[in-house]
Amino acid sequence: MTAQEAATAPRLTRITRPGEVSSGLRRDLVDCWVAVSNAGGAVIPYGFPLPPVTARQVGPVLDQIVDGLDPQRCRMLVATVEGELAGWLILRRDPHPLVAHCGVVNHVQTHPRFRGRGIGAALMHRVRDVARDEMGLERLGLGVRAGLGLEEFYRKLGWVEVGRWPGALRVAPGDDRDEILMSLAL
Repeated sequence: MTAQEAATAPRLTRITRPGEVSSGLRRDLVDCWVAVSNAGGAVIPYGFPLPPVTARQVGPVLDQIVDGLDPQRCRMLVATVEGELAGWLILRRDPHPLVAHCGVVNHVQTHPRFRGRGIGAALMHRVRDVARDEMGLERLGLGVRAGLGLEEFYRKLGWVEVGRWPGALRVAPGDDRDEILMSLAL
């Protein structure tokens, strides 16, 4: 790795408790989510309006996620480049004993300013290590929206399509997309 590559490589940070999210980081996370959503990103959780969205709409949803952070059940990974938020994701474990060995990756986002620079791949490589080595998980799952090429991105990282829910995601009237279910053995 050259000095230039090292200087622009993402710095990845784990956040495991609500108190670790400063007001500045919260603002950056909201700004990232607004930018990703309004650029056509597939990060639209339940209770979240369809784009375009504002910081006022995104903030309460982010606050719920942050309030749920817990070292054993829910972690956030944040990628920064030269001090700027470049992307983030959430890793969750369901506490039910039947599925406690599995985790789910949600809200994978790369700020549009940083797309094409390996931020998403770096986050996905790191989440694998955190899930296996720190949380003791054996398998990860995620759902992706068809029609954006996301399944190919995840396939290149070792994820396998395990199912589809045809037409499950209504992006707009007359624009229904499959939800693609993917899995990664750790």
